[in-house]
Amino acid sequence: MTITSRLRLISLLASCLLLLYPLGVQAKEQDKGHIPPSPGSHAHAVTLMDVTSGRILYEHNGDEELPIASLTKIMTAIVAIEHGRLSDKVKVGRAAYGKEGSSIYLHLGEEMTLENMLFGLMLRSGNDAATAIAEHVGGSEEGFARLMNEKASLLGLTHSQFQNPHGLDAKNHYSSANDLAKLTAYALHNPDFREIVKTQVKQAPNPNDPWDYKWINKNKMLRFYEGADGVKTGYTKIAKRCLVSSATRNGQQLVVVTINDGDDWNDHRKLLDYGFAHFPLVEIVKKGQTVQSGIVAGAAFKYALNEAETELIEKKLVLHEENPLRFGYRGELQISLGEQPIGKVPLYKRGSVPAAPKLYQQVYSSTDHKPGWLRSLQDALRALFSGD
Repeated sequence: MTITSRLRLISLLASCLLLLYPLGVQAKEQDKGHIPPSPGSHAHAVTLMDVTSGRILYEHNGDEELPIASLTKIMTAIVAIEHGRLSDKVKVGRAAYGKEGSSIYLHLGEEMTLENMLFGLMLRSGNDAATAIAEHVGGSEEGFARLMNEKASLLGLTHSQFQNPHGLDAKNHYSSANDLAKLTAYALHNPDFREIVKTQVKQAPNPNDPWDYKWINKNKMLRFYEGADGVKTGYTKIAKRCLVSSATRNGQQLVVVTINDGDDWNDHRKLLDYGFAHFPLVEIVKKGQTVQSGIVAGAAFKYALNEAETELIEKKLVLHEENPLRFGYRGELQISLGEQPIGKVPLYKRGSVPAAPKLYQQVYSSTDHKPGWLRSLQDALRALFSGD
């Protein structure tokens, strides 16, 4: 690719990245008459979210700051994936060896790839794996916790603070159901994270015994719910039973978070059924769709809507004067649900739509924030000038 072509694509990415993130709207904020009654749950706090649009379809005590046990490891995993190399060898130090709570029984001085360590972390909830990962990636548990909190800030998780990578109860270590749903939706866009959390059984080399490690995922939803593909269980005496589950049906992925729920498996089944039945993912705008003579949509836009709400969708065309320095960019299509804005789509002169990688299609991590867009642009620049 020539320098001129690269600069052209950089300009296009910079002008449209912010438009590719939907603005989530909680279902409860809409006209009550349009919202089907939810099944509720036994949880102290619960959130049901659509992954693509970021829309919260149901929540109860969603912003309450609570202990979250091993749901912490969702953040641990995505931070480790983004900051580490899966092929790295992680050495088990004294802090990790014999760590209290759930374990994959690592030996002092043992070495394991970061990838396999992450499988042990997410499938068996190994606190020893969490500590070893933290020390490898962050230099120490404290250093890794700083990375976790930096990520929480970037994702707009305003009701979360992390003190450790494993989730053992600690003062000022907490999150909320809404924050965990946002975090999980973000993480599920990462292919390595997705592959790990949907795996039911994993074998890994064991240097200390004549047999391999064999880890069976503690998440029963993977076996009992059609379409289930994640994510994480958790329990401590203070946090009680915690669960984040995800499932995909008909191209739509949903996430449920429950904190302190004595009947979580059944509650998650009911909530996922409710979301799929009443809030299907609707494609409101197709990429390349003509919105005015010679002007087309630069990206697709999908949103979770119930049947009555589809009639409330409104679109507003906002155009700029044609300018050669914009490389065909002509404005945006603003999309609202009733009076509530839910997203924007960049518009281009026909034949000028940039061929952005999948990473820059409709991807979101927070309902009211555009997390990671700057990093996405940085990654795009790096890719453009790497010569790959």
